[in-house]
Amino acid sequence: MNMKAAVYHGTHDLRVEEVPVRELDDHEVMIQVKYCGVCGTDMHIYNGDGGSFEVTPPLIPGHEFSGVVAKTGKKVTSVKTGDRVSGDPNDMCGECYFCKNAMQHFCTNNIGVGTTVDGGFAEYVIMREKQVYKFSEDLSFIEAAMAEPISCCLHGIDLCNIKSGCTVLVMGGGPIGMIMMQLAKNAGAARVIMSEPVEEKRELARKLGATKTIDPLNEDVESVLMDYCENVDVVIECVGNIHTQADAVRFAGKGATIMYFGLASPEAAYPLKPDDVFKKELTITSSFINPYTFERALRVLESKTIELESLIANVIPLDDITDVFTDKEIVRAGKAMIKIS
Repeated sequence: MNMKAAVYHGTHDLRVEEVPVRELDDHEVMIQVKYCGVCGTDMHIYNGDGGSFEVTPPLIPGHEFSGVVAKTGKKVTSVKTGDRVSGDPNDMCGECYFCKNAMQHFCTNNIGVGTTVDGGFAEYVIMREKQVYKFSEDLSFIEAAMAEPISCCLHGIDLCNIKSGCTVLVMGGGPIGMIMMQLAKNAGAARVIMSEPVEEKRELARKLGATKTIDPLNEDVESVLMDYCENVDVVIECVGNIHTQADAVRFAGKGATIMYFGLASPEAAYPLKPDDVFKKELTITSSFINPYTFERALRVLESKTIELESLIANVIPLDDITDVFTDKEIVRAGKAMIKIS
């Protein structure tokens, strides 16, 4: 049995090819993929920077997917053929030091579907039964394909320690920034500020619940913040740029938490003055993948408490997937979703 898949062969070399589908092990599930989202990690892989885990080509990327169970291994009991499912791509061993100490996302024997093994930019994806999650008819396949990024965002939000009534600044109005903004508001933030240079994205942020928007290219962000609120309690940086990450330290208020959620180039760095951290007693943290949050992500999606439709700017057929990585207009527009079947 063969299938169509987008295979990464090296930097800037992604080809749609016919590839064989391997046989299932007893505890594995084969999913016929409906949609697979394109993530910033996929962009980093395409550009040769690697993802959350080390990537060795040839590899089928893609880790944000939904579909239908096409086949199950002999010992699979929790799902059956025809079930609507999404899959957590981060499969941990459960036996190493980190797994045994409630830090499974730092597993030393991890399997990353779409990063260390073949992923969802294909007609079929195979993963272990324990990584497969059913979802209801109330959720569309395109929404369910967002479960993985939502699960990562939930882990980030958890680490921000947002308290009811606090003020949150989100930097970057891309799809992830818009999700984080909505989750921050749902977590109890009374003031949610979006800093974003594109007017259309600022307008969307206001529609999705931002209480204030700032144009960082044409406004003095620090002055606007000073006029608007007494203190910025949480800064969530979703740009993934060393300049905005440095700015996050400047914009953070006293006792603030800074969440570096955007993924900068692995070699990028900026100078940090410890005195700035000391005088404001800052907590600077980041968020690595999605430990223990995938089930919650599906429940959030099914609750319809965040709006996703306006974030998905392009739905691209698998045959045209390279356009997503080479056409800057597609990237700028917002979330791109690959339609597989």
